[in-house]
Amino acid sequence: MRRRVLVLVVLAVAAAAVLQAAKFTSVWKSPDITTIGFAGKKVAALVITKDDGLRQSAEEALERQLDALGVEGEASYRIAPAPVLADKDKARAWFEKIGVEGVVAMRLVSADKVTTYTPATFTTGYYGSLWGYYGYSWGVAWSPPYTSEDTKVIVETLIFSVPKDKLLWAGVSETNNPKNTDVFMKDLVTKAVKEMKKQGLTAPPKK
Repeated sequence: MRRRVLVLVVLAVAAAAVLQAAKFTSVWKSPDITTIGFAGKKVAALVITKDDGLRQSAEEALERQLDALGVEGEASYRIAPAPVLADKDKARAWFEKIGVEGVVAMRLVSADKVTTYTPATFTTGYYGSLWGYYGYSWGVAWSPPYTSEDTKVIVETLIFSVPKDKLLWAGVSETNNPKNTDVFMKDLVTKAVKEMKKQGLTAPPKK
């Protein structure tokens, strides 16, 4: 019984992880993205949300991921106060003052409830003989209709060059039924940094 309970717990955790996993549904990159590299340079982690706790934890997670790839990550909340970051002209002055070369910006686009209706189903088969049908019919032959409600969270992730004031890469991700905001953001941060590495942005620029 104990082993059975443990298996069920493991399966439940695995299922939750699948539900929370972020997936990029669309991406775009600049044609000259390979000419820009952030290796050894300062890159600001910017999470655009009015939830200060979430913003700080997500920016710190992104900062750590950037540091691990040889980029000097910097959480934006440490660069300037929130009111300054919300003002583009003031924020630009602060970013340029400390020598920020790039910005990884993440913003929640929407979090909508999606209702799915599954109609009743009648299962056919094994009707050729009585006993074939008899043995089969005790299984699930008819299921009542039901509805399920999911939460779909859409986030945009953008990577900019500060000196060039140019968008280098953009991606839109979807996550269904995130159970924990911190876990959800850390998963998304990890995938965003992997995309940066994939596009060569964490390597020295090609000449």
